[in-house]
Amino acid sequence: MKRWVIVAALLVVIMAVAAPLFSWWERHRIVETIKFFPLDREAVFTEAKTTLVLGAKKERERYTLRWSTTSTLNRRAYLRQDISLLFADGRLIDVLSKWETDVDTIRMEKTVMTHDSRFFQAITFHHGELHKGEVITSSQTMSSTYLYVIDSPYYPLTSFRRPKTDDEREWQRVLNKAANEFLRHKADELLDYFSLSKDDYYALYLPELVAYTEQPLPGLSTAKTQTMIGRLWEGLYKSYVLGIKKEDGSILSPIGSTMPLILIQKDYRRILILLEAKNDEKVMLIQVP
Repeated sequence: MKRWVIVAALLVVIMAVAAPLFSWWERHRIVETIKFFPLDREAVFTEAKTTLVLGAKKERERYTLRWSTTSTLNRRAYLRQDISLLFADGRLIDVLSKWETDVDTIRMEKTVMTHDSRFFQAITFHHGELHKGEVITSSQTMSSTYLYVIDSPYYPLTSFRRPKTDDEREWQRVLNKAANEFLRHKADELLDYFSLSKDDYYALYLPELVAYTEQPLPGLSTAKTQTMIGRLWEGLYKSYVLGIKKEDGSILSPIGSTMPLILIQKDYRRILILLEAKNDEKVMLIQVP
């Protein structure tokens, strides 16, 4: 009898220890996973927005940029998750990520301190995982924004999306030229390093992917395009946002890396993601749709 009492007591202790460990593992699994499931035709986003707003004043020669996102699904989801990436002049400078269970809405906000005249671009992937019994589906959309910030001793601190004056048009030209030339130079280096021909692929930078929220990729249906985008973000989150995973198992921070160049093979057999890490290491991520 005493043996059974001891065994029962041990089981109680083991369960007490295992329960929080399982709870931690489950939370950890959710945080580090965006999983694409077949898209639910009935679950749609009624709102999806990303914004960038310049702060009014400078502090210690630096200004603030308020970066926020919001998204609402037309129903509660088993898991809602949003990921937003902020680029400046072609390099990743910050990441926002948030998940919640049994909600329809996700809101994120962060204030970024920075300096100098810069061209900012932000893209957000809005995702929902839905469970109906044993059937799991998903819903997704994207939003993006951009902002030009002028921080010069010869010009008052200001920001704009669309230029309204000759000075703003000139600043837009200068900042666009600098970002485009930087990205073009890095793309040429990456293509040469990995011995790739750009002619074999549909090429676009990550923020440009938003254009395919509503329209299909060349030669694909809208449904297949959305499936490809969902799987692409699943791979990006796992192998880029959470850290750039190298072949030797080590992980590089994505912060400071170049804006991902997405190469979609024209026969859609594979997708390549090319970038250069902050330490100048060249990286190619390969995904099979």
